[in-house]
Formats: sequence, C-alpha cells, structure tokens
Amino acid sequence: MGSVPSQGLPTAERPLAGNAAEAAAFGSDVVADTLRALDIPYIALNPGASYRGLHDSLVNYLGNERPMMLLCLHEEHAVAIAQGYAKVTGRAMAAAVHSNVGLFHATMAIFNAWCDRMPVIVIGATGPVDASKRRPWIDWIHTARDQGSVIRNFVKWDDQPASPAAAREALLRGAWIAQTTPMGPVYINLDAEMQEGRLEAPLPVIDYARFIPQAATGAPAELLKKAARLLESAKRPVLLVGRVSRSVEAWRSRIELAERLGAIVATDLKIGAGFPTDHPLHAGAPAIFAGAETIAAIRAADVILSLDWVDLGGTLRAAFGSAAPTATIVQVSLDHAIHNGWSMDHQSLPPADLFFSMDTDSFAAALLAELSVKSAAPVKAPPARRDTLAPPQVAVPEGATGITVDQLASSLRSALGSREYSLLHLPLSWNAAIWPLHHPLHFLGSDGGGGIGGGPGIAVGAALALRDSDSGRLPIGILGDGDFLMGVTALWTAVHYRIPMLIVVANNQAFFNDEIHQERVARMRERPVENRGIGIRMSDPELDLVQLAQAQGALGFGPVRSEPELEAVFLAAISAVEKGAVAVVDVRVLAGGNSPAMAAAQTKSKP
Repeated sequence: MGSVPSQGLPTAERPLAGNAAEAAAFGSDVVADTLRALDIPYIALNPGASYRGLHDSLVNYLGNERPMMLLCLHEEHAVAIAQGYAKVTGRAMAAAVHSNVGLFHATMAIFNAWCDRMPVIVIGATGPVDASKRRPWIDWIHTARDQGSVIRNFVKWDDQPASPAAAREALLRGAWIAQTTPMGPVYINLDAEMQEGRLEAPLPVIDYARFIPQAATGAPAELLKKAARLLESAKRPVLLVGRVSRSVEAWRSRIELAERLGAIVATDLKIGAGFPTDHPLHAGAPAIFAGAETIAAIRAADVILSLDWVDLGGTLRAAFGSAAPTATIVQVSLDHAIHNGWSMDHQSLPPADLFFSMDTDSFAAALLAELSVKSAAPVKAPPARRDTLAPPQVAVPEGATGITVDQLASSLRSALGSREYSLLHLPLSWNAAIWPLHHPLHFLGSDGGGGIGGGPGIAVGAALALRDSDSGRLPIGILGDGDFLMGVTALWTAVHYRIPMLIVVANNQAFFNDEIHQERVARMRERPVENRGIGIRMSDPELDLVQLAQAQGALGFGPVRSEPELEAVFLAAISAVEKGAVAVVDVRVLAGGNSPAMAAAQTKSKP
C-alpha cells in the first residue's frame, strides 16, 4: 500500500518551500531518502533534540511527505499507532523516539508489537557518541553506551550505525527483517553527530528492492503429501486457526480447506479474525482462552492441524492435562525463529508429529492443491451475513440494574445496520458469541503483550490504515476504561490528522480483572471477599471520560447509564464519525457482566 501524504494533513503542517538541495547533503537526508525509498508512509513521533537532524530532513528536505510525520503526545502512542497500522496492512510504518528517555517510554508498546508479531521500524537516537562533541549535562544523560540493550530482548534486531552509508544499510536490513515472517519490531539508533554532519560525497545509487527480497517459504513435497493423506483420512480433524494474514484470498482458502476436510475449526480473540465464527464448522465462539466446545473438539480429534495457533502447548494441556494428546498433530509455524531466552512469549513447548516451518497462508494454499478432488462430507449452507441477522436477545444477570457488555454489543450491532466495519480492539469482557465475524478485517486482534494503555494508539493506527485504503469500513475500538485512561491522549493524533473513528468505552469504573484475582486469593485464604475492590475501583471522584475525550478534540457522548439510551447514542456517534469526526461513547457497564471470559474468571475464583 502506498502513502497517501496529502490526506488528513493539517495546513499548519504543510512546510514552506525552502532552499533544500535536490540531493542529500547531510547524514539525516540519507536516512530520510531511505525511508522514502522503502515506501514508509508515516513516521509517528514525539519530537526530541536527539534526532533534530532527521526531523529537519523530513520537513525541509522531503517536505513532510512519504513519510509524513504524525505528532504524538507520548512515545508509547507512536509505536502503538505503527502496530495498529500493521494490523491492517501487514506492512511496517516507522516510529521515532527521543534518545534513551523516549525509548523508556516506548518499551511497553514495543513489547506489545513483539508479542503481536507486528512489524514496526523504531528509529531512536543518541547524543553524540564522540564525548568531545557533547553539550554539558543534557547530552551526557541522553547518551548510553548500549542503548539497544534496553529492548534487545523483545525486538527482532537492532543496530547503531556510525555513518550515513551504514545508516542506509541498517534501515534496509531492518525493514526486511521486520516484515519477514515471523514479523516484529526492529530498532535503529542514530548518532546525533552522524545525522547532522555534512556528506563528504554522495552515496552510490543502489536498487533498494534488491536488498529487501521476499523470503519465500515452501513445504517439502513428500511431507506435504503425507499431511494431505493424513488429513483426508482423518475421521475427526480439527483446524486451529492462529496467526494468519488479513488477505481475503487466504481467508477463502481456509474456508475451502475446512469444508473439504470436514474439519472442526477454532479461532482465538488474542489475534485477528481468521475464519467465519458462525460457520457450521466453527466450534463455539472465539475467546481469549479456549472454550468448552473447542476443548471437546480437541479431545475428540484424531488429527489436529495448527496454523500457528498461539500457545498450542497450553491449549493441549488444557484439553489433556498431563496426559499426551491422543491426536496426530501437524504444526505450521515460523515462530520458533525468534524465540529467545528472555521472554516467555513463546509459550509451552507443544508436541508435533509433522512440522512445517513456513508461512500459514502459503501452507493452506499448498495443502489445498495437494488434496484429492474428492471432497469431504458436505457442510451446511454458508451462514447469512451479519447485516441480515437480527441482534441477539441477551440475558441480563438477575437483579442487575446497569448495562451489560452484551447489551452494549447488541445495541451497537443494531445501530451499525448494514454498514461495513472493523473492530480495532475489544475488552476482556467481550462475548464473541453474539457478534459473528465474516471478514478478515472484522476484528484485528488484541494488543499482543497484555500491555494496558495500548488500545487507543493501536485503534488510531488501524483507523489510519483503513482511511488510506478507502475501505469504506467504520473503524470501531471498544476499550476498557483502564485501557482508555492510560492511552486517551493518542486520540489527539487522530483528531489532528483527520482520522475518523468510533471509540466505545466499556466503563465499569474499575480495573475489574484484578477484582476477580483479589476475590480468588481471598477465598483461598478464607478472608472477606467484600474487600476485593479496595485499591482497584475508580470512584470518588468519578472520572469524566467525556471531558477527557473532548480535551483531545474528539466528540464525547454519555455517560450512557441505561440500555434503552444506547442505540440512539450510537446512531448519533456513528453519524459524527461518518462526517469525519473522532467520537467517544462512555457506556457505564456492570462489572464483569455475563461474558464467558469473566464468567470463567469468577468460576476459577471459587475455592
């Protein structure tokens, strides 16, 4: 996807024509040229003196175009926006962070992108490496001997190039590594002196495309034949759809594969939509943890095909305990290529009888081609589209007087009508059973690393990508109140750059997940569960989320406290978004509601 530099650019950020040379004259000009040659559309940043040379090159040499700067109010938002952009496009954009202090701010977002396997090119900077060139005090505290060590354990690669030529090569290598499966963030730290120094001579012209080749993967022919015969002969095959792309073609291939094999399919709310969730072959509803129907299908399976399922080992243990799985397991993944000894995000080591070290989309296409013409038993007719389905009737807990998250979802679905949409983020309390997904862009997955506060920035980046692609989809981020509060200033960037989106806050006025944990501990220790909300609930004073949204320039709606009000408020907010606004709706929901995730947590809390 190419850049759309003029779209959404405020007049104040259109540079005056200067006297910039036609060719690169400074080290930072080379960096800017390379970003443009890599077709990096945006660079999200919070400004800092350590990369003032690059900042000047982006504005006065490139004209703030391809890449265009996106001003953010916090470095964590800058990286989160890049992560959200990659969730839609599968491509990296850049984020710039100021010296070691900006990198410290950005670490949580970088970890989220790492766990989410999303490509981000993080550009950092340092005070002059040559100590004799440092200004007193400030350059010294902003210079570290090995700045990359701060995040080296959760990036795919990092570098600190010492010359313009080395910086160009570092960016080429970084872009290639970041966007090669398994994808992830990379970090390139630019010396301030290198940025600001004049070029002694022009760098030789290179063909950039030759330095970022596509790393194609393929299945050994004999192993692929074996997998095809094994799955065709299976009586109870199960397909676990994990990390896959947003490609519509690949989506259709997975549907055909499941139908030809007659395989029960499971998907996961930790990652983006990978299969229609109300298809007759789908087991139950997707969730953060495998539900009862998925566990039952896994226990009954004779062959399990995992398409890079997140935490395959843990899911198998949930089904079989300490016993060995009874099914033959076919695992398709490249994730092992980036596992290290610091982060445990690689999860439990799963058994695998056949292993394919390759991209999941490529494997599904290759397996389809290898299957025999004979189809499996026919499945039922494809399910109806969402826009022909009536919003479900949701159960309200006995004695409840507030709004449940299920009621929020039902009213929002009704207000959407036949509009195309994309769910950019969802809260832990979400019940996927009442909102079927029929497209790879219907849901983009979670934050990746469980880093609260990432939701708003991720939503902004995803909404930006949807806007630029002319998708026609209404971008909707549904956030918990804690997530919203930690990241609310990311919305200023959306307003400033004219990125329309709808944010719905499921506001239970508490960090409620921790209430469940405190209740569980209290029950285990036979202590009062009534104390579970102390140090967790956000009240006295009540936080005004609408004013916080309005402070960023967004339109605020609510707080909505009763279910009958919901649909009319959602209709008004959607109308505002369709006119180009950022709209935030504060919905006061019951703590926990009746979602499967929270019900499971509450069940586990009992002694």
